Amino acid sequence: MNDDVDSNDALDPPAATRPQHGLTGHALIADYLKRLDGSPGVYRMLNAKGEVLYVGKARNLKARVSNYARPSGHSARIARMIHETASMMFLTTRTETEALLLEQNLIKQLKPRYNVLARDDKSFPNILIATDHPYPMIKKHRGARKEKGHYFGPFASASAVNRTLNQLERVFLLRNCSDSMFETRTRPCLQYQIKRCSGPCVGKISEEDYAALVDDAKRFLQGKSTTIQRELAEEMQKASDEMEFERAAALRDRIKALTNVQQSQGINPRTTAEADVIALHQEGGQACVQVFFIRANQSWGNHDFYPKTGSGAEAPEILQAFIAQFYTNRPPPKLILLSHPVEDEELVSEFLSERAERKVEITVPQRGEKAELVENAARNARESLGRKMSESAAQAKLLAGVAEAFGLEKPPQRIEVYDNSHIQGAHAVGGMIVAGPEGFIKSQYRKFNIKNADLTPGDDFGMMKEVLTRRFTRLLKEDPERKSEAWPDLLLIDGGAGQVSAVREIMDEMGVSDVAMVGVAKGVDRDHGKEEFHRTGQRPIALPRQSPVLYYIQRLRDEAHRWAIGTHRAKRAKAQMANPLDEVPGIGAARKRALLAHFGSAKAVSRAAPIDLMEVDGISEAMAETIHNFFNEKG
Repeated sequence: MNDDVDSNDALDPPAATRPQHGLTGHALIADYLKRLDGSPGVYRMLNAKGEVLYVGKARNLKARVSNYARPSGHSARIARMIHETASMMFLTTRTETEALLLEQNLIKQLKPRYNVLARDDKSFPNILIATDHPYPMIKKHRGARKEKGHYFGPFASASAVNRTLNQLERVFLLRNCSDSMFETRTRPCLQYQIKRCSGPCVGKISEEDYAALVDDAKRFLQGKSTTIQRELAEEMQKASDEMEFERAAALRDRIKALTNVQQSQGINPRTTAEADVIALHQEGGQACVQVFFIRANQSWGNHDFYPKTGSGAEAPEILQAFIAQFYTNRPPPKLILLSHPVEDEELVSEFLSERAERKVEITVPQRGEKAELVENAARNARESLGRKMSESAAQAKLLAGVAEAFGLEKPPQRIEVYDNSHIQGAHAVGGMIVAGPEGFIKSQYRKFNIKNADLTPGDDFGMMKEVLTRRFTRLLKEDPERKSEAWPDLLLIDGGAGQVSAVREIMDEMGVSDVAMVGVAKGVDRDHGKEEFHRTGQRPIALPRQSPVLYYIQRLRDEAHRWAIGTHRAKRAKAQMANPLDEVPGIGAARKRALLAHFGSAKAVSRAAPIDLMEVDGISEAMAETIHNFFNEKG
């Protein structure tokens, strides 16, 4: 079955399964049962407005749906859902595993009110030892595993990867520089001077000895640190006996760094080589799922998630939905340790095993080290949810204050703040940040590369117009009926009355005149605390200097500024580091290395005649002409 089934077309019910007109609730479901069979598949329950209330999967559709036809015996949550049901839609699948996959895809697309939604779009970083170079580099990697090399992960955060990389460089002395930088070095860099690299770029280590360091790093990341430590100790003793004291001191420093790595990992289980530890805590109608990543007998960090609980789902259903959604786009480990039993455990295990193409075990440990790991994760889940609930209460007060200060009908659930960044018009970008009841929603941040070549350099209004036009044109196309949570309740614009009036004109042209907006002007002396707030057709206002709402608006504005500045700097740095050879058709990494090694720089390549280019290994007469023509056309 195709994973990318269109949820709007494929699930349209055939006439044979449509109920009699006017039925709702139990009677409607009972009428559907007359036309259902025992096939596996997915069902949707919709209200009178056509909004999806719930998406479910079943090994046997007739048997599963018959449960909803019973007039009693339901939880309050299910009873409410049945009462609101005005129609249903069905799609059969070949297997129940396919039904589970389709169910989770539809839940992510439709976000039904009564389903558990993991709200997880975070990708976790890995460590990559690239193998497309004679001297492999070690680096952080996030996203699809397209590069050739060995991947180790996931790590819970970028900081966890950076910390581990920093320590691994001290132990194994692997390079972290780009291939282009490697090829153009003529003397050792600072990393070599501070003993974090073995200097392969300038011949300080042979290819064979460097390969041995790479093997040691891979063994360490596979959990064989004790063996490596013993071998290093033996080498140090041998160097000392042979009175090679400088080499012995270097090995001593590597052993010390390796010990620091092991200590910094925190929890290091002895009997659990590879597992994800997943614990759930529920309180006050909210839930927190804590995930610890155990790889190579080491803890590679943890991350907390706050799923929507579907108006009161129980622990087994929450964990089943979380696991299915969490591993939809991630490789599962061999073992998953849980704090609670999961609904349809056998099915979930089969689903994950198919995704991983190997056996995946799910268990709820009762004793021993594995139970201690789960207990630790559960404690973290409980503490994280407590902090989250406290922060949410404070955030709710701030949003209520924003509504009161700016005359909104109700506290905003989504605030979008926009800012631009450039240097005299160069590398111009626009940035959008988002905040709501849970604070900053960083997964919703967006960056906009300014594309309009006709803009006058430094035209902030022109850039803002492009950003807002692109943002709301897409939003109108994707969700014209405003059913999703992507529509803002309030826009914060950097500027005064003129900017607000101009933005309002842009929004009116697009037919989005009902979104509230406020311009934030620096005020007298451009000083914090003296901001003026501008709204269309109203006098500017100021907030008391000690107002929590004022501090909150300042934080929003500063975050938007930080995001836009960071995006601009990244774009500028990328442009500065770009190598013209990357743009030449047919020039890959190997040819680029060969050209740089032969000529010394891209500039020298650009000046070379075709006959000179042909002297480089891998450059044919046709390729030499391509390179020469490329640079002639460019300049």
